[in-house]
Amino acid sequence: MDWPWRQNPWFETVAEAQRRARRRLPRSVYAALVAGSERGVTVDDNVAAFAELGFAPHVVGQPPKRDLAVEVLGQRLSMPVLISPTGVQAVHPEAEVAVARAAANRGVAMGLSSFASKPLEEVVAANPQTFFQVYWVGGRDAIARRLDRAKRAGVAGVIVTLDWSFAVGRDWGSPWIPEKLDLQAMVKLAPEVLARPRWLAEWLRHGQLPDLTVPNMAEPGEPAPTFFGAYGQWMQTPPPTWDDVRWLVETWEGPLLLKGVVRVDDAKRARDCGVRAISVSNHGGNNLDGTPATIRALPAVADAVGDDVEVLLDGGIRRGGDVVKALCLGAKAVLIGRAALWGLAANGQAGVENVLDLLRSGIESTLMGLGRASVKELERRDVLVPPGFTRALGADDQPSGA
Repeated sequence: MDWPWRQNPWFETVAEAQRRARRRLPRSVYAALVAGSERGVTVDDNVAAFAELGFAPHVVGQPPKRDLAVEVLGQRLSMPVLISPTGVQAVHPEAEVAVARAAANRGVAMGLSSFASKPLEEVVAANPQTFFQVYWVGGRDAIARRLDRAKRAGVAGVIVTLDWSFAVGRDWGSPWIPEKLDLQAMVKLAPEVLARPRWLAEWLRHGQLPDLTVPNMAEPGEPAPTFFGAYGQWMQTPPPTWDDVRWLVETWEGPLLLKGVVRVDDAKRARDCGVRAISVSNHGGNNLDGTPATIRALPAVADAVGDDVEVLLDGGIRRGGDVVKALCLGAKAVLIGRAALWGLAANGQAGVENVLDLLRSGIESTLMGLGRASVKELERRDVLVPPGFTRALGADDQPSGA
């Protein structure tokens, strides 16, 4: 019998990383990673849509070497992959710092959430290619203070996340997450935590328990608020306008990625506000359920902004072939969220490196099959796009189901 503690720590697919994460994590912690909203239509389509796309491979004349390097938001990356910012990473004691180290070791950039469990200064020290994610919380003055802190910490740029509508309720049930780990919370969570002794032992070896505060949302000189305390402030802040987006661009005066664009008209408005990089994203399906998969919306958005804006894609990436499909349809690079978290849960920093290695290997093998020497050579004719696959949302000259 292959006992769990004797298994090879290396895993061969992101799907296996997810299975190991599910076996290792307490039920509530794993459920928080699955995310999604309402019926889960969008979170499922984000992944399933990639399987509808095919490849048009060559069989002779493949190049002996393949170049995966790209430059995104002024950063030289070893491959067209960045780590997407995700909140409180209580799947492992080293959390975002472990992810940042893994990203640095593999030559890719790190996105750090405002709702992260580690302060941005520690993460930037682990990976100078860190982009700090900014939510519209507290108004311009509060945001300006967070931007100033990010600048002083030396971040490579910022990610402005707008793809969130505070969707609540999941047909499969939402996990119970406490405000803080007080005695009452620990008693309630004890049965599922004790059922995952290796996860608990890892935290105890580090001499701590999960901290549900968010230090990057702290005001100067103030203690870090709890996740739900900061979340409540976010919900009470009036949503931003396009004037606010323009203000963000002008205030930051550096590399800025606007995350959450799925419509052609929004992409054009962002460009007109001075945004020079956008991520086609639906918050990993954890937002307005029924939003199409990001890979379906990508081609129309990329066509709409052309070379004026760097276009990235976030959502559903599980293998290197998915990365290549996104590049063929107009993305310069992709961001991964859940895949990295499953690697972190499965084997800490080494698990994240494992995921990045799988993506690299998958990109290389796909380039070889397509007869391309570089990711820069990829074209739309390298993929087979079935009729009705794309969604040109917000386009004046095209129906929504193109």
